[in-house]
Amino acid sequence: MKRRELIKQAALWGLAAHPLTKAFGQRSPEAWTVRGKTAMAGLTRPVFVYNNWSAHDELSDNVAQTELLSLRELDEILRLKKSGVQIDYYVMDAFWFDKRGGYREWNKQHWPNGPDKWLSSCKLNNILPGMWFSTNLIATHSGRFLEVIDAWKDSLATDPNILCLFEGGYLNHLEGSLQLWYDRGVRLFKFDFANFEAVTPASENKYSPEQVQEKNKQAFMGMLQRFRAKNDDVLITGYNGFGGDMENTFAPFKKDINLKWLEVFETLCCGDPRFSDVPMMNIWRSADNYSDHMVRQFEFNGLPLRRIDNCAFMIGKTGTCYYRGIQAWKGMLILELARGGWMNVYHGNLELLNDADAKWFAKTQSLYHELQIQDKFSSFGEIPGSGKPYGFRASGLQGVVCTIVNPSQAMATVSLPVIAKTSAVLYADGGYRPVLRGSQLSLGPEQLVVVGFDQYATDKYNLGRDESISIPVAISKINGDFKQTGKNKIEATIAKLPVRNIRIIFQQFDSKGLPYRTWGGAPPDGKKMDMVFKIHASQNGKPLPLHIEYDKMIWSGLSWAAGEISADDLDFGRPLIIECLSNETQNLDLKADVYAVGYSNR
Repeated sequence: MKRRELIKQAALWGLAAHPLTKAFGQRSPEAWTVRGKTAMAGLTRPVFVYNNWSAHDELSDNVAQTELLSLRELDEILRLKKSGVQIDYYVMDAFWFDKRGGYREWNKQHWPNGPDKWLSSCKLNNILPGMWFSTNLIATHSGRFLEVIDAWKDSLATDPNILCLFEGGYLNHLEGSLQLWYDRGVRLFKFDFANFEAVTPASENKYSPEQVQEKNKQAFMGMLQRFRAKNDDVLITGYNGFGGDMENTFAPFKKDINLKWLEVFETLCCGDPRFSDVPMMNIWRSADNYSDHMVRQFEFNGLPLRRIDNCAFMIGKTGTCYYRGIQAWKGMLILELARGGWMNVYHGNLELLNDADAKWFAKTQSLYHELQIQDKFSSFGEIPGSGKPYGFRASGLQGVVCTIVNPSQAMATVSLPVIAKTSAVLYADGGYRPVLRGSQLSLGPEQLVVVGFDQYATDKYNLGRDESISIPVAISKINGDFKQTGKNKIEATIAKLPVRNIRIIFQQFDSKGLPYRTWGGAPPDGKKMDMVFKIHASQNGKPLPLHIEYDKMIWSGLSWAAGEISADDLDFGRPLIIECLSNETQNLDLKADVYAVGYSNR
């Protein structure tokens, strides 16, 4: 099972469209009573979490989680904390466990001495440990990552890759494992990859599929309720498998998340970082757009913003984050914080951030932490997947901060939902300088801007500009009459060119007119997407160099491509021939747009 299918199915397994929705309802109380003791789910304050996933990656890459890697990242946490960065928890993500140890033993090859040094070092430095658990999936496309121990055998489902939660010994044994690690100091438990269709051969004919799902969900919730009642200072988070459509950013929102999960989880994750179906030259802004869209979807389902873990800050050197490194990391951090979630999670290789980066990180975190404490965040503007401007508004005690994104290929002017005496741009991507007049903001294509009002319209909160990003100062659409010239191939000739860079964006659509994602595969054997989507530009029979950013192995798929030709490489007296093609096997509808793009010399 490929990683994208694993996550897709896990998301679908959690849908509230099943009859279980009727049993649980859509109310959202946050307390329950177990044997006379009341336990409460939901954070009482914002928290800041480091998770070492994407520093290691055994799903979309072959970088193992080891004691050496994990302790190195702990040292990096301590370095960042000296600069003022707040980290409260350190989560040990998959695959810390020995595959034959039933979640009670650590991987003997990578942790020959077990977790003692990590646990004691966290305690010594006032960091609370956390651990990842698969809810009941025990295999991926690479095979079993957990063998069925004796205590689990009577829970093995008809699908041998999953375990039943309402029958057999698995769930009781899992509860005992959680208690074992709680007693060792672990205070955050992350649950992933839930499959509520699991049924044993003995019960396969006793219950309908709907009854099976209900029994699995009730059993799992009951276990978490008991565990929390015994240990009321734990944090429990839900990831893939607990609802939400995370596959694309064009499907209409629907009520498919059961709010009953908020009774057992502090937060629900709204999707692993990937690229949206809104094409952008800056591919990392498309990733921001995906997470923004998913937050809006979960908000539409009735989750308070503070209960949504957007899981979007992921730097690193592995396939899961597309070998991003720290490209465009400042905007990624701003949006991670600006979305209003109280579970602020930072993934990956922290050593990539230098000391100056750490100070900027701390300043940005401090601004939004101050706002998160007030818990007055809201979204505004269009749905992010529409490709039109949107943002997040946060109210402080004496001022407001708005974080705005223009995902379109056009200059945009936005009326911000604030009435204030003073305003100031606190942050902007480099290139185009946003124009702010009161609450009216003009910003460039694909640009992220932060605006402070009243108390926040001062130099104290200024975050500067990210000059690693260059936003056009001018952009205009060029008429390009593209014709189909073969299977999944289109071509246009542009006779007259303006003296500017030329940006080309093409998308592929299925027979229903919906964006269609192609998967080239994950490292190490996948294809880079520029081998799947090709943009060719030529003049006088000679190919022109093209700047692209989608030349990556993308485990989550992509439905578009973008490229730009520098004005320095163009002969403005000759026609430009542009060809776009997709190597997707089935017949698709390709569409392309061409833009003249100007940049500032400053």
